Amino acid sequence: MILPVILAGGSGERLWPLSRTAYPKQFLTLLGAEHSLFQTTIQRLPTDSKFLAPLIVCHEEYRFIVAEQLRQVNRTCSGIILEPHAKNTAPAIALAAQWAQIHHPHAILLVLPADHLIQDPTLFISTVEQAAFAATQLALVTFGIKITRPETGYGYIEAGENHTVIRFIEKPNLAEAQIFMNNPAYLWNSGIFMFTATTFLEELAAYQPSIAADCEYIVNECKQDLDFIRPNLPKYKQCQSLSIDYAVMEHTKKSKVFMLENLWSDIGNWQAVWEQAVKDNMGNCISGDVVTYNSSNCLIDSRNRLVTTLNVHDLAIIETSDAILIANKNQSQDLKFIVAELKSRNHCSATEHRRVMRPWGWYDSISKGPGFQVKLISVQSGKSLSLQTHQYRSEHWVVVKGIATIVRATEIFILHENESTFIPVGVKHQLSNFGTEDLEVIEVQSGSYLGEDDIVRYADEHGRATVSTVENA
Repeated sequence: MILPVILAGGSGERLWPLSRTAYPKQFLTLLGAEHSLFQTTIQRLPTDSKFLAPLIVCHEEYRFIVAEQLRQVNRTCSGIILEPHAKNTAPAIALAAQWAQIHHPHAILLVLPADHLIQDPTLFISTVEQAAFAATQLALVTFGIKITRPETGYGYIEAGENHTVIRFIEKPNLAEAQIFMNNPAYLWNSGIFMFTATTFLEELAAYQPSIAADCEYIVNECKQDLDFIRPNLPKYKQCQSLSIDYAVMEHTKKSKVFMLENLWSDIGNWQAVWEQAVKDNMGNCISGDVVTYNSSNCLIDSRNRLVTTLNVHDLAIIETSDAILIANKNQSQDLKFIVAELKSRNHCSATEHRRVMRPWGWYDSISKGPGFQVKLISVQSGKSLSLQTHQYRSEHWVVVKGIATIVRATEIFILHENESTFIPVGVKHQLSNFGTEDLEVIEVQSGSYLGEDDIVRYADEHGRATVSTVENA
């Protein structure tokens, strides 16, 4: 049996402004796709008897996004391990391996980043099944990609005969990358791995004993809440942060490499998005309301308004509701400097979108000024916000779509479209949607303080703490 382990972490910086810390690229739909990269990764996996439902490792903040995106594509999982801190791939995989030893001790782990694009899923699964035998023979299998350009942003593998690995190479300079491209013995390191839990944990204990010991303790002390597996917070905080390459693969004598011959991309920057996209006769990839004249080889993505270009070339132009990026497409790897500057200014657009996802739906901050804020709130059918109070703000609610069920102090009543109510400061209240369609409500907040941490929960169907929190309802 093969147990896929989906690594769904990430900082959300490389495809800013679409990707942000609170909603990184694996959850985005790109290239006109119907589903996100995470959903596509899940759908790539067979549902036959050879494959178990995937085990997902993600940050605590992404738990409801993962659950909702699984629901949207009607797929289940073996569990969702929630990292309280981002600790790189070695601890994340170690948690999954420790969990697998307990629940599926004979399974082969297939470790997959959630944000990769693979053009031929059938060929990919065929290669995985060929590599599975090597994994049963105690090998740590990695998958290499045929080099198509002198890329300095990837790690490389030098391969020998019979799937042997001669060495792993960290990100090279341009001259080295050019040499590697012209030598068929070198491959890109895809970051996809395959091994038994026992083999990986034995090698981890040999080369990184503290990580192995910490993760064994953490999994034994995990708490389970529905599909969510919650590691021990203090112990995980002290765990060393290392990639699997640094921690194990560059040291082990048990590595094997299999080549993925189909088209692959880690969609690491806007140049990579453009390369994978369908283009017009001028080489432009266009999405949204866009008009161009004498413009070529551009990536233009408009999500909210008209974007026009005149006599420009090789640009990435990405428009969202609260930010616009205009960049030299060929140098979009330098986007990290823009994000770093935004973070240094504590600019909210570095980490969050104007539209913020929540387990019950989403809210969009439409307008904000001194003493007031206006939001559009969308609540999914059958979902409720928490029963809560605010200390510093009052709220007016106007239903614009659907039917709302309101709790206000001791009252329970219904609001239809074009009907409204007022929630005074300090009054216990709850908004629910028991209808069959999504509920949309305009919320006007007013008060001396409008921060998202002005909330006390008394009851919450989504398992969030019933105390003051930095999360919105």
